[in-house]
Amino acid sequence: MSENELPRTFKNVVEKYPEVWAAHEQLTKACADVGPLDRKTIELIKIGICVGSGLETATKRHAIMARENGANDDEIYQAVLMAVTTIGYPSAAAGWKWVNSVLEK
Repeated sequence: MSENELPRTFKNVVEKYPEVWAAHEQLTKACADVGPLDRKTIELIKIGICVGSGLETATKRHAIMARENGANDDEIYQAVLMAVTTIGYPSAAAGWKWVNSVLEK
């Protein structure tokens, strides 16, 4: 999934409300900059949050961003596996499928 593969609805909202997107980006940066976590770790955490929330597109996007920030595939898959004991196997398996679909490309 590249920038061009972002969902059309997402792109439409960003285009229609650029000030809302800019505020979102500022909040994202502020949350990341407030503590000691590096970008790779933040992306791995976000994978877990997205899997737990059932957010397919966000899970895929953060898997790509984790890889871009130095995470290897084993680290990304482990982030998904951590969900098994918290949200259950079926939800974690869905997350695995989503991540696998972008890592296998």
